[in-house]
Amino acid sequence: MNIDLQGKVAIVTGSTQGIGLAIARGLAGSGATVVVNGRKQEAVEAAIAKVRESAPEATVRGVAADLGTADGCQALVDAEPAADILVNNLGIFGPEDFFDVTDEQWQRFFDVNVMSGVRLSRAYLPGMEKNGWGRVIFLSSESGLNIPREMIHYGFTKTANLSVSRGLAKRMAGTGVTVNAVLPGPTMSEGVQGLLEESAEKSGKSLEQAGIDFVKAMRPSSIIQRPAEVDEVANLVVYVASPLSSATTGAALRVDGGVVDSIA
Repeated sequence: MNIDLQGKVAIVTGSTQGIGLAIARGLAGSGATVVVNGRKQEAVEAAIAKVRESAPEATVRGVAADLGTADGCQALVDAEPAADILVNNLGIFGPEDFFDVTDEQWQRFFDVNVMSGVRLSRAYLPGMEKNGWGRVIFLSSESGLNIPREMIHYGFTKTANLSVSRGLAKRMAGTGVTVNAVLPGPTMSEGVQGLLEESAEKSGKSLEQAGIDFVKAMRPSSIIQRPAEVDEVANLVVYVASPLSSATTGAALRVDGGVVDSIA
């Protein structure tokens, strides 16, 4: 199976590290022109260099913009007015008790995790429809199905991603444009590593073992019994972004290690 994205322009939001950076690398390695994004110019430039390390022949550009705001989304669209592939990866997370989460925090999570994808999909989908081909992919989470008690505000936004992606798939019916959601489970990104560092230091265990312990304690339904690697998530996203996935749309595709205990 050969994934060939030559001639396609792919925008990956929140792609200076973690799953987003792995997706950018995977798309570039498959021949796409990749646009990376982050809030800070230095981080964007560093990400461009990392993508070029793994795909020296790739065309890679970057746009520094805070996509959690309408102005930031518009800045990205102004810099990159057209795309064939849009990966709405940008997201923030963090455990906090429901009763301690302020209105401002709820709004920030909604703006970053939901409205960034809404605004960019609204901007890029018409061009994809005109061209008769396109891919929009939302990075949701198993937390959108299994709402975590310690991150209700986060789980809510990931459920919203599923609603938007399914509805948009219906809206784009028959156009050659597909819209899907990908649902990672616990994944060993820099953000998750940061959360695990304290427990690893206290226990004297490696980060890898701390990740395994976390999954077994907090996501005991996991079948792989470990966090996924970022490339394992990116591999699915690259396939969904490709012409090979033409009959897959409106789907919630899990790469959660089996955390969601369901046969459907």
